[in-house]
Amino acid sequence: MSYLKFDKNLMINLEQSLPKEMLRTNQAGAYHCTSIVGCNTRKQHGLLVVPVGDEEYKPHVLLSTLDETVIQHGAPFNLGLHRYQGGVYSPNGHKYIREFDCNSVPRTTYRVGGVILTKEKIFISKENRLLIRYTLVEAHSPTTLQFRPFLAFRESNALCMANDRLNTECVPVQNGIACCLYEGYPTLYMQLTRKPEWVGDPNWYKNIEYVKDLERGVPYTEDLWVPGYFQVNIKKGESIIFSAGLSEVSPRSLPKMYENEIASRTCRTSFFNCLKNAAKQLYYKRHDHEYMLSGYPWGTILARNTFMSLPGNTIAIDHREDFEEIMASAIGALNRFMSDGHISRTIHGIDLPDIPGWAVWAIQQYARNYGKEAAAGRYIEIVTDLMDFVISNRHPRIHPDDNGMLYTDGTQTPASWMNSVWEGRPVVPRTGYLVEINALWYNALKFAADLAESNPSLSERRQAWLDIAAKMEQPFVSTFLNDYGYLYDYVTGNYSDPSVRPSMAIAIGLDYSPLDRRQRKGVLDVVTRELLTPKGLRTLSPKSYGYRPFYLGSPYDREMAMHNGPARPWLMGFYADAYLKVFGRSGVSYIDRMLIGFEEEMSQGCIGSLSQLYDGNPPFNGRGAISHATNIAEVLRTIRTLRRFDTQS
Repeated sequence: MSYLKFDKNLMINLEQSLPKEMLRTNQAGAYHCTSIVGCNTRKQHGLLVVPVGDEEYKPHVLLSTLDETVIQHGAPFNLGLHRYQGGVYSPNGHKYIREFDCNSVPRTTYRVGGVILTKEKIFISKENRLLIRYTLVEAHSPTTLQFRPFLAFRESNALCMANDRLNTECVPVQNGIACCLYEGYPTLYMQLTRKPEWVGDPNWYKNIEYVKDLERGVPYTEDLWVPGYFQVNIKKGESIIFSAGLSEVSPRSLPKMYENEIASRTCRTSFFNCLKNAAKQLYYKRHDHEYMLSGYPWGTILARNTFMSLPGNTIAIDHREDFEEIMASAIGALNRFMSDGHISRTIHGIDLPDIPGWAVWAIQQYARNYGKEAAAGRYIEIVTDLMDFVISNRHPRIHPDDNGMLYTDGTQTPASWMNSVWEGRPVVPRTGYLVEINALWYNALKFAADLAESNPSLSERRQAWLDIAAKMEQPFVSTFLNDYGYLYDYVTGNYSDPSVRPSMAIAIGLDYSPLDRRQRKGVLDVVTRELLTPKGLRTLSPKSYGYRPFYLGSPYDREMAMHNGPARPWLMGFYADAYLKVFGRSGVSYIDRMLIGFEEEMSQGCIGSLSQLYDGNPPFNGRGAISHATNIAEVLRTIRTLRRFDTQS
């Protein structure tokens, strides 16, 4: 039985099926993403989207879609689906869908009269190649298939307009063609296992609309180039594989390539397996380095998101080697920044104020799972360097005060994960003492001292770290803890921001906190009462001024709302940590029940994954990026934490 399966009634109802999206990646930066009915609803959707460029991750849509047509008795039945100008859907191929399931690979079953045809799509791991296997399950008469490729050859956040600058040449290759529409792009090879007939029929298909972009208030119409179509006969019981890749392949090798790839897949038969697959889709291997993408379809490589999501997306699914490889790439960027101020073009935001705290936190999770000795052997040097870098006031954006706490200026440039910007200025200008930056710093000092405990050469530094931590305990409490029992979000000069925001959940969820158990519980009560939703913690309490729960409307409206109400699933990881620290084993069942809200999302939005954020009010719809690294990671880490309690019982 498939965990993710949708029947005909849902598939033919576009109001229900179009909002559901599917994503497949190859861990080398390429992806395939569309709605479950195959109609692209975003400009970032595409059948084959690949990174182009050397340093920055910049995906480009090469093959937008492939329209299939079934021909029997001379009558064509087009299985494609596009939205054209004015909201017109054509050619309405979704009406032939019997079911869609996404167990090991996305599988669509079509019925056209007496014909039953299945379509299965799979990426080849770490290779920019997508395979689509078509199987004719049933047919009572000779059947012909046509495949019509819609080409874009443009950056995923751009749009294509009809023009006369493209290269229209289609070069014959074995069982297919190769083409490259514009200079500077890789060549796209389209081949089949059977030798097809290629029929040149070049045309621009104009005014294709992307409804998600229309809703977002951004440009949403483009033209796509169709150079012609493949035509091939198929017999009952026969399978034909279509390959789209950046290199020519032997057609005879495609069936074995497909089967080998299928065998390596983790089936999406449970909540955990869905998230495990979603986590692995975010790995990005390039030039012998491994990275973590922040999400899809418009994610990139971000330092903060890397450290925040690394433990959950690797350790929680038993991928220790991937943690070590991704961390090695990040440490390289950190070392260059600390040595000469170099800011990586590959890992963005390596210079942000909270990066040292998040980097040490990620290593702390490694130590928790694999032991302090293993963590010290591999990471004590970078931890020591980070502590020295901050303490010596060499970080350009964070400055230690005499009381041990850290100060940062966030008035012009965002200083934290609340990084929404409008017209170049932070929407939430958190500045001065930020609660989570100082909580992460205290936690880092204590953990660094713990990690260096058995290293005699670090005894003086270790004592200095402990002294700073002890020095900042009382100032932290007196600065942030207010008479209402919760923590101010930030404090600058004589101003203490009274907004009830979720960064205080980080402060009470960390292993080391200046707050005692009673104080933690008081803060936890406020977080539970005002911020907790079935989809994570709200970014602002409904009782606070400026609450905007819905991430909807124009770009301005969405940017204003992003951190002023919508819920973030990743914060549930710290909420769960805090809850279990306060209530121990008696809190396990409560946290387990809270995960039900996330399991429901496996069949919503991007199926099998979690969106970037959710509305702060019911029905808590998913918004933003369709698959987000930190959200996947922290739910996985919470599951891992609960399992640890189970094994200890």
